[in-house]
Amino acid sequence: MILLAGCAVAAPQPTNTASGRPTPSPTPTAADPLAGLTLEQRVGQLFMVGTTATAAEGATVSAVRDRHVGNVFLAGRSSAGTAATAAVTAQLTELVSPESTGGLPLLVATDQEGGQVQVLSGPGFSDMPTALQQGSLDAATLAGNAQTWAAELSAAGVNMNLAPVVDLIPSSAAAASNPPIGAFDREFGFEPAAIVRHSNAFRTGMTAGGVHTVVKHFPGLGAVTGNTDTTAGVTDTTTNAQSDSVGIYRSEIASGATSIMVSSAIYSLIDPTAPAMFSPVVVNDLLRVQLGFTGVVMTDDVSGAAAVAAWSPADRAVMAISAGCDIVLVSRNPAVAAEMVDAVVSKAQTEPAFERLVDAAARRVIALKSSR
Repeated sequence: MILLAGCAVAAPQPTNTASGRPTPSPTPTAADPLAGLTLEQRVGQLFMVGTTATAAEGATVSAVRDRHVGNVFLAGRSSAGTAATAAVTAQLTELVSPESTGGLPLLVATDQEGGQVQVLSGPGFSDMPTALQQGSLDAATLAGNAQTWAAELSAAGVNMNLAPVVDLIPSSAAAASNPPIGAFDREFGFEPAAIVRHSNAFRTGMTAGGVHTVVKHFPGLGAVTGNTDTTAGVTDTTTNAQSDSVGIYRSEIASGATSIMVSSAIYSLIDPTAPAMFSPVVVNDLLRVQLGFTGVVMTDDVSGAAAVAAWSPADRAVMAISAGCDIVLVSRNPAVAAEMVDAVVSKAQTEPAFERLVDAAARRVIALKSSR
């Protein structure tokens, strides 16, 4: 409508002179989210680089400023509270510019699961119960608590939580012999339905509080007897594509999970040749094709975990993206990020098929950022 002398009149429609009928206006097309981004900036969206939670480390600052890395992770432990953490995250988010990230905002993540796995504490942060204790709450209560915890993270400048854990441990008796999950009470329970119910409640609360969640660790760490952070060659010999642990992810995807972390264990009944996050069989064939996941796939840490020490940092990054991962997590040792980013850029410059993988991953990451 056009306003004319205080009256509203219809704007004239373009006319097709042949028929005398109005010509439909062209349908606007969605802008390409990668338009205007250099290859280096597109690659940068595929990395999340760690810094100590108490300070913006030089290697992390350099990764964002000089290597165009688009996401950061607060690692270790901080008891300084929300205001001090917000000062750290501000130093990182202020690095965003047309030159560094192409103007795209950072995902600022941490591990705020509860219990012994709570990176941020102190004034302004709740003391979160363990996931096992959270699993004893009704879903509505947990969702409300999670919304409070998300508000605390948001106040500190954190917009992504690498949680919840949905790993399925066979029984409470088996928890003690499961170093990565059961030993720290990181599980919601021991039945798939209970895990899904509480994971959904946790995600609902976090989302309502403005924080992205990452469901982990696909296809499950509940059946292993080694910790991939400290042990090489950790292998699950029982999980297959039809296992209940995989079924949990099918339910999580159906209920709207937007990001999933893939583990660094080996699954001999799915693909015995490589850690899951380096395996196209696990990431593409199982997670993407069979389970139908279209969101963001993230690796577990590839910078300091014993499970990946046999590969060079460059190879770890290239293998993860080749397998179908979207974000390479470099949380423990940010000093290796430059080598990883440079290797991915170099491969994309010479191999068009790999560059297409990079672009597809970057689009998924940017879509996730745009969903808030």
